[in-house]
Amino acid sequence: MLRDATPADFTAILALNQTFVAVLSPLDRARLASLHAAAAVHRVIERDGCVEAFLLAFREGADYDGANYHWFARRYPRFLYVDRIVVAASAQARGCGRRLYHDVGIEAARRGVPLIACEYDIEPPNPSSARFHGRLGFREVGRRQLGGGKWVSMQLLELAPGMSAEAAAGPVA
Repeated sequence: MLRDATPADFTAILALNQTFVAVLSPLDRARLASLHAAAAVHRVIERDGCVEAFLLAFREGADYDGANYHWFARRYPRFLYVDRIVVAASAQARGCGRRLYHDVGIEAARRGVPLIACEYDIEPPNPSSARFHGRLGFREVGRRQLGGGKWVSMQLLELAPGMSAEAAAGPVA
């Protein structure tokens, strides 16, 4: 079941984030509460009472201090920035990531936002994220070097003006 995240989900979200912290940034309960409060979209996918995936996204102008978010904010006036999307290993290849992005596409179209922004690691490489975002139609609009020699690919998905929410989201299957 896809639904809005609540504070009751924080323990599960933190555990998922920790599992994939190498390709994300660290997260503690206080930081998660702050991100949750500032997010335009914070969704989870729950199965049999367990959170198996989540997504956090922010609109332009959000009270959010992420450097990659601010990179987009300096370049694009209206966007929905996906800060993180995490799918449990046991739920991968079952469409959870696509379903979460489908939901973000619906939200972007509903709010009249023309761009969905995100980034993924290219050094060290994250080829599964590169393939996943490529299949969704994202394209690279820049690269940034972060601390410790890490590089990220800055990605955008442009939604056509007047596009319906369903068309913007693409197929779920």
